[in-house]
Amino acid sequence: MSSDYPVQIDATSPTHFDRVQLLQRIGIAMLLGWLGFSAGWLACLLFAELPLIAAISIASTRDAYLKKTAPSMWSVLVWLLRFSAYMLLIVDRFPTGEDHSVVTEIRYTGQPTTGSALTRLVTSIPSGIMLMLLWCVSSFLWVVAALTVLLGLPMPRSILAFQRGVLRWQARLVAYHASFVAEYPPWALDTESSSGTALAMAGGR
Repeated sequence: MSSDYPVQIDATSPTHFDRVQLLQRIGIAMLLGWLGFSAGWLACLLFAELPLIAAISIASTRDAYLKKTAPSMWSVLVWLLRFSAYMLLIVDRFPTGEDHSVVTEIRYTGQPTTGSALTRLVTSIPSGIMLMLLWCVSSFLWVVAALTVLLGLPMPRSILAFQRGVLRWQARLVAYHASFVAEYPPWALDTESSSGTALAMAGGR
């Protein structure tokens, strides 16, 4: 990956995707919808809760946030990112403790205060709006990708690249929104593959 942003995420995609796994994704989406959960609902929850958790933790003990609270929060977010990669048809394995098809790396560069953590509720909005637009395109490409899987054809690299870029945008926005990093998420869709580059797992093991 060309970006030097302190949050990196990459995924190893198979050439062909399993039809059974595709049906499993549809089943998961239907089940979550029936239970009242959706990607939009989760996004709203994370948008509201992450800065509040950061602000409360920082108000208690500032230094402990990045050393103790942030790594625990990041490990949960890593699983959600892996789940997102699975649902986006980037990888073909449901995320488990032994799944290494999605790897992440983070450098905690933030020096947050209670005020700056709460400010992220506003400063994250432009990047969040852009992410929603990317999700719209991603949803269309998902349909194309699903048809590709059903026909037993190789997954187009252009689709994998775009979905990978969306996944990275999500990861970087979440890390910024939670005050893990000081740098604003880059206004660029990072679609490059890090083929052969091993990323250290940070909080995602």
